Amino acid sequence: MTFRKTLSLLTAVLLVSSITACSSNNNNNNAASSSAPPASSAAPSESASPSASAEPQEEISLDVFSMLSNFSGEQTGWFAKVVKDKFNINLNIISSNLEGGGDVKWAQMMAGGDLGDLVVFGDDGTKYQDAIKAGMIIDWTKDGLLDKYGQNILKYAPKAIEKNKKNFGGGTSVYGIGNDVGEDKPGPSEGKELNYHPNLRWDLYTQIGRPEIKTMEDYLPVLKKMQELNPKSESGRPTYAFSMWGDWDGNMMVLAKSWAALHGFDESDGFAQGGFTLISADTDETQGILDEDGYYIRALKLYYDANKMGLVDPDSPTQKFDDYINKMKDGQLLFSMFSWADDAYNTPEHLAEGKGLELVPFGDERNYSYGYDPYGSSRVWAIGAKAEHPERVMQFLDWLYSPEGRMIADNGPEGLMWEMKDGKQVLTELGAKTLPAGETPIPEEFGGGIWKDGRDQINNTTFKTTDINPITGEPYDYNLWSSQLAKAPDKLHEDWNAAMGAPTPKDYLLQHNQLSVMRPLFTGTPPEAYPADLEQKKGQVATVIKQYSWKMIFAKNEGEFDKLKKEMIDKAKGLGYDDVLAWNIEQNKKTFEYRKNS
Repeated sequence: MTFRKTLSLLTAVLLVSSITACSSNNNNNNAASSSAPPASSAAPSESASPSASAEPQEEISLDVFSMLSNFSGEQTGWFAKVVKDKFNINLNIISSNLEGGGDVKWAQMMAGGDLGDLVVFGDDGTKYQDAIKAGMIIDWTKDGLLDKYGQNILKYAPKAIEKNKKNFGGGTSVYGIGNDVGEDKPGPSEGKELNYHPNLRWDLYTQIGRPEIKTMEDYLPVLKKMQELNPKSESGRPTYAFSMWGDWDGNMMVLAKSWAALHGFDESDGFAQGGFTLISADTDETQGILDEDGYYIRALKLYYDANKMGLVDPDSPTQKFDDYINKMKDGQLLFSMFSWADDAYNTPEHLAEGKGLELVPFGDERNYSYGYDPYGSSRVWAIGAKAEHPERVMQFLDWLYSPEGRMIADNGPEGLMWEMKDGKQVLTELGAKTLPAGETPIPEEFGGGIWKDGRDQINNTTFKTTDINPITGEPYDYNLWSSQLAKAPDKLHEDWNAAMGAPTPKDYLLQHNQLSVMRPLFTGTPPEAYPADLEQKKGQVATVIKQYSWKMIFAKNEGEFDKLKKEMIDKAKGLGYDDVLAWNIEQNKKTFEYRKNS
């Protein structure tokens, strides 16, 4: 899979939104019980959702088929309670990542003729277009569905609807809407941090004298010194620089591809589908992932060298993302590729002690930023054709595209994690101890359980978190609220700010011209779907590349590394790598032309 975070995985995510992470170990029951339940979770001066019915509705359960979620099962906790109270809806999440693998689960759902009620596509490429052609998702213009129940979408994301209508609906139909709808302005769209980050344990890096890092390979001797300084985690387990997981791998190994993003290249740009090229965010450059001097092969060699130095977690080939997060939380990891993953270790307690992970850039870095895009990104929300209550699905989705919905999905209901003071959002005591992903118990009146388990598990976004909430005049991201910015920094960030001469990692990268920002791209045409023969070749080649990538990292010696690399390239080419690559390059050329004309 590819990343827009993310998360921003994030975003996050979220990366984000987004993609998910654990955070605080704080279990402050007193703070939790002191929070009062909200009389209304609506944002000030605006009703909860103009399209939601004021009449009581029957209780229903919706199947949410998400190609992005890292969770399967019934949504529980505070977000479940918000959705139940507002819409009388229960959410059952079906994750293609966890249930048999993405392509396997997708094939099963398509063969069964039912994609569920709410559908989240990982991109708007082949799968999304196949679902449209097969009649597996509904046209929102039928029976006035969007006009009746999608007023927030039409108000706050009109260009995203225009894009879907022109790209995929022949100018008349609407089959979905893209994520991460942003404001119409230039520049990086991320908040304090970007999705991809070379983050190190700043306290340990400081203790070894903060040596200069010019290239990606220069991290290895630095990380080795940090490991020698701190060989055990807080629970006594061995520390490592790199811990990886394979359940996110798509056309290639995600944790290898990520090094390309630190040089301004990614697998897709919102138009050209992911394949075997890496495309620059802001220049007319591409790389084949098997190019001998390309970032992907270079990353595999870096990990091989790191493993020979004892810097790679030996559990990496078999563990899952959740295992990685648990190790991050325990302090076993000295490096993080995704800024949002640091939240697992960067608890308020650790930060107050001056301990935590933060950006340590390298001289060659040009970090990939996704930029603002009023047309939305490529991860699509859609409604399954077999949905028994499409209007209820639309009401829920429309709320997610409202200021209130975006605010609550990220930050929880008003009165729990945040409250309004003098017209501005302010974190409650519980919020300050818990956000973004802590394990704090939540009062039963807000849904019970612990905070991180109760978050929205669908794992897709609607608006950029840096967008301005039109009701409050401040961003959705609580880190950017004026009340948060006015606070004195914790010990770790006070030290980082002084050393780096910048208030945030994004500011540092901007100041040093180390950002590669993608511009909005509205083509009026869909990404060209792979021809059937190339789609088959792509799948076969991707399997070879992933299998050999992991083998190469754990090769016994450099001779075996080179032998495995040759076998990977030869087998990939024998299965049609060059044919797929040539097709990818042609699509990339179209992207460059669109950029010139946009």
